Amino acid sequence: MSQVASTTEAIPQRSRRRDLHLADRIFYRVVKGTAWGMMVLLLSMIVVIMTMAWPALKEFGLRFFVTNDWDTLGDSFGALALIYGTVMSSIVALVISVPVSVGVALFLNELAPRWLSKPVGFLVEMLAAIPSIVYGLWGLYVLAPFLRSEVQPFLSEAFGFLPLFEGPPLGVGMLCAGVVLAIMITPTIASVCREVFAAIPVAVREAALGLGATRWEMLRISVLRTSVSGVVGAVILGLGRAFGETMAVTMVIGNIEQIKLSLYEPAQTMASILANQYAEADSDLHLSALTAIGFCLFVVSLVVNGSARFVVSKFEKRERGEV
Repeated sequence: MSQVASTTEAIPQRSRRRDLHLADRIFYRVVKGTAWGMMVLLLSMIVVIMTMAWPALKEFGLRFFVTNDWDTLGDSFGALALIYGTVMSSIVALVISVPVSVGVALFLNELAPRWLSKPVGFLVEMLAAIPSIVYGLWGLYVLAPFLRSEVQPFLSEAFGFLPLFEGPPLGVGMLCAGVVLAIMITPTIASVCREVFAAIPVAVREAALGLGATRWEMLRISVLRTSVSGVVGAVILGLGRAFGETMAVTMVIGNIEQIKLSLYEPAQTMASILANQYAEADSDLHLSALTAIGFCLFVVSLVVNGSARFVVSKFEKRERGEV
């Protein structure tokens, strides 16, 4: 009787295991299909954009990327000024944002009392939730007049011998766009840096203090040096955000396709020219050239994110003592 009972109990157990294995297989295939679907979506985007951009790339070749000639009436297009405006505005944003972001993250994680760090951290993260059009309006009506009347005259007086600060103060231009971008990417960099700093064990900090290090030495050795890879990843993530920003930059950069060293001069970025001209493209070649700009921006974003992964992996290997 006991053998019969054990046999009857084993049958439902085998059935449950079979059902469990079936659920695992279904879940595996669904997740695998989703992952492959993302790859197919990415490749389809590349194919579609490349197909639309091909007439302009075929017409102008590499000259499209190394010339500064954007003539919509004569159907002659070159993207060099747009690439320059995108890179330069992003560099200005990083120069302003990175020290501020790392400083904010250090203060909120290491120095501020708990009653202060939570509300201030929440307010910093709230900056990322503000729509870009609001940043553009604020930059146009508040920041640009302030730069024109206060900041740019001071910079011209102090550093006017440098090409970056030559020319009349206009308010709108490369500097204004860079400041707006810096404010927009600061929450992203600061939030990632806070997570990186919080992941460092408390014992590392206590060890530095126990050896006689001051508070600043502890932060420099135990926190900043230990989290270099995470900070670099956060900075490159912010750079990717700065590359693709559209509306806020469009409203404050001046929208002139030119290459000028002065930060006071108006400029144009790849994203802003798409916002300005894509809906009004009056020829197939013009539309194809704008799509080529979008394809170039797409490739730049992929390269930036790939570079971030590569740099972070290199720093992590160096920290582990690997070559």
